[in-house]
Amino acid sequence: MDLKPIGDRIIVRRELSDEKTAGGILLPDAAKKKPQRGTILAVGPGKINKKDGTRAPMQLKNGDKVLFTSWAGDEFKDRKPAAAGDILIMNEDDVLAVIE
Repeated sequence: MDLKPIGDRIIVRRELSDEKTAGGILLPDAAKKKPQRGTILAVGPGKINKKDGTRAPMQLKNGDKVLFTSWAGDEFKDRKPAAAGDILIMNEDDVLAVIE
């Protein structure tokens, strides 16, 4: 699936959740917490200023590793067999920090 974000939206691939606990117990899907970290796959062109029509530059770029809230964005399943992690489409404002 090829996606191109519009406006100030970004596309993020969520990191995979842990498969087992520190003690080695396997976790069922229902018990896994969704990671709040991911890697940016695509960045929109920026938000348009309604007063003068200019675009605000995006602060994020492809490849950035980011931290976001647990309810950020809309989640999609990537149907590619080799894909690891769900796809999220969110606004740039949903990102809390860039992980360096």
